[in-house]
Parts: sequence; structure tokens; C-alpha cells
Amino acid sequence: MRTHRTPRRTAALVLGTALLALLTPARAGADDEGLPTVTPVSETPALHDDEAGGNSDADDPAIWRNAADPGRSLVIATAKEGGLRVYDLDARLVQSLPAPRPPAEDDAPGRYNNVDLVTGLRTSTGRADVAVVSDRGNDRLRIYRIDPSKPGGPLTDITAQATAPVFSTDQAEINDQRTAYGLATWQDKSTGRSYALVSRRERTRLALLELKPTASGTVTYQQVRTLDLPASFRLPNGTTWSPCAEPGELPQVEGMVVDPATGTLYAGQEDIGIWRIRADLTGKPVLVDKVREFGVPGVYDEETEECAAGADPGYGGERLSADVEGLTLFQESDGDGYLLASSQGDDTFALYDREVSEDNEYEGGFRVGAASATLDGAQECDGAAVLNAPLGSRYPNGLLVVQDGHETPEIPDDEGGTRTATGFKFVDLGDVVDAADL
Repeated sequence: MRTHRTPRRTAALVLGTALLALLTPARAGADDEGLPTVTPVSETPALHDDEAGGNSDADDPAIWRNAADPGRSLVIATAKEGGLRVYDLDARLVQSLPAPRPPAEDDAPGRYNNVDLVTGLRTSTGRADVAVVSDRGNDRLRIYRIDPSKPGGPLTDITAQATAPVFSTDQAEINDQRTAYGLATWQDKSTGRSYALVSRRERTRLALLELKPTASGTVTYQQVRTLDLPASFRLPNGTTWSPCAEPGELPQVEGMVVDPATGTLYAGQEDIGIWRIRADLTGKPVLVDKVREFGVPGVYDEETEECAAGADPGYGGERLSADVEGLTLFQESDGDGYLLASSQGDDTFALYDREVSEDNEYEGGFRVGAASATLDGAQECDGAAVLNAPLGSRYPNGLLVVQDGHETPEIPDDEGGTRTATGFKFVDLGDVVDAADL
């Protein structure tokens, strides 16, 4: 999530974190840190976070595989106040769905943050593949049935009308926007029940919500339990540390994914690192890897709205630069595979062994660089999704979709500046496998 990022970004710059603006346009290569570079095959039309663009801002993708016709699979992606976008495998727009309007003039509008999929969700009208979305603006989940044969578009909203806020007690609290944020779905193999795991904006709380069918064919949800991750940490030198942020903000989670084979949730606490947790939110969380900035003291200046970073005590990790975002799972048929995470602060992607028995060992990384002057790479990546399965002739080796937080070339606005543009890049997964030697 790129909003309210100034304190973190300033601290990163003080520490000398390198942000690469120009990436090698070769099909695959290596940067000066030894990481290979892959390039996208295509990109979605740019989204613009202004009035003319419907306040649309690309955030998080999910890949739905059409089992009957894999070449007609879809990418479903959030655009915040712009709602949902559905793309085909050529990155062309198939459907656009608006976020809900605000309940009243002074209330927060709908704002779609993250999306994940459930295959074969039980409903009163039969099993259905659905997209589950976190509506940060309304502090609720929205559920959409996926049916590619439906006239007018593949998605239909089947959210029950009487859904309750995920975290807030009333509309005033919703308007403060400490609301539903990151999201991952989970199907418990032992019970057949389906769940959504949801994080809370500017807080460390995670909630487990069971998705439940209604008699009318819609879907609602019910909270099962919550878990609070740490907001402060005891360092080896005996001091207590919390990441620098605006007053009242705690280190939030956004990127999340569940390994369906083990029921393991991986949660990216943006300024901290990656946690491994039981998906039912029981047991003790384990910190798999930390961001480089972990342990660095900072003082927030209310006048400049920036953080002044102190000396780095050297307690951080080596592979992730805050924010850690875009967690997704590269699954292999034999049970092997990789956890992929976006290292947003340095425009790289890190790969970790999927096996818990291997303690999710780091396996390497890569960048998504520019393919040409008009097809750029991925910068400041928020969300990512990977599917290791054939998707017709277009992607016979699978697909990686990553959010691009700085779409180029830039388009001028009416005031002599440029319009803020974001989008999604489609990358042949075979290129990632070859470049990263997976």
C-alpha cells in the first residue's frame, strides 16, 4: 500500500536504500546485486488515481483458471475506489465493477484493497468459484461469483445484504479507516469449510472469518477468532523498538497467502517482515525473515511528516526492503514450491522454500524489468499472484501477475504535471523459473 509512506520512505533513503528507476530491457539478465531480471509479456491499461480516472489505483491481483478452457482464464484485480477489474490473458479489460457508494455524503466510499479466490465454495444454489474482496472503505468483505459464460461479464456480486463490519463498531469508526485491509482465503481440508483471513489497517490485528451461505444463494461471513501480532520488539542490545510511523499507527499487515497443503498462513507485516502462522490463528507466530530496516530507530517530525532515522544497529534482514508486500505461493505438484514476496523498497522479489521443515529458507530473487520503452517493469510493487499451471498457448508454463506502482511512460495532466498511473504486468512464469534457476 503506497499511501502514508513518507516516514518509511524517508527512513529508507537516509539508510541509503537503492531505488532503481531504470531496469535492463533484456529478456533475462542480472543486476549489480546478482539478481536476474525478467520482463513482462504484456500490461493492463493504466489506471489513474484522479477524478478523470475514477480514483482508480491498482493494488492486488488474483488469477482464476478456467478448468474447461485454460486459455480463457482471467485475472481479477482491485483498483481501490475504482472497484474491481477483470482482464483476459492478453491483459485486455473484460469487466469493470464499481466499489460501493458511501452510505452518506460525508462517509467513506467503498475502496477495494485485496482479492483472493475460493474454488468450489458451498452455496445454497450449488458449488461456485468466487472472488473475495476486502472493502477497506466500508470495512466489509464482498463476494463475487465467477461465471465466464454469464452475459455482461464473469463476475456477479453475491454478498449478503446484512454483512457486518469486520473490525468497526459503527460508521464513525469505519470513517476513521482502521478497517479491513489485507486478505487471503483458506479452505480447511479437514472440515471442508472456507475462510477469509483479514488484516486491519494501521493495526496488527488479524481476523479469521468463516464464509457462510444463506438460503437465498448469497454469502455472508462470521468471525471465528482474532490474533494480534507484535507492535514492538525486544532487540539484542536490550532496547525496545517499534518502526517509525505517524502517531497512533501500528505496523500493519497487508500481503498474505495460505499454503493449502499445510494450512499455514504467511503474513507480511510491512515494516517488520514475514510471519508464519497457523491459518486457524492458533499457536505461536514465527518470524520467517525481517526487513533490512528492522531495529533502526526513527523519530517522527509532525511538521515535515517525515521520519529521521538513527544509526542502523544491524539487526535487520538481508533480502527485504520495507515494505514487504505481495505474498503469493508458487505451488509444485510434488508438494515443493516457493513463497514469493514483493520487496517494495528496492523493487525486487524474494523467493523462500515452501517447506516449513526447511524453515522457509531463502532461495533467491529477481526483478521485473522493462521489456521496451513502452512496456516498463514493476516498481513499488504492492500485490502479486502466481499460478503454476498451463494457461493455454499464451502461458503454457503458468503466469505471474505483479502490480506496478509507477506506470510509465507518464501522461501529462492539465496543470503541467503528470497523472499518477498504476497497473499490472503479466510475466511468463517459465521465464521466472529459468532466470531464477528454480
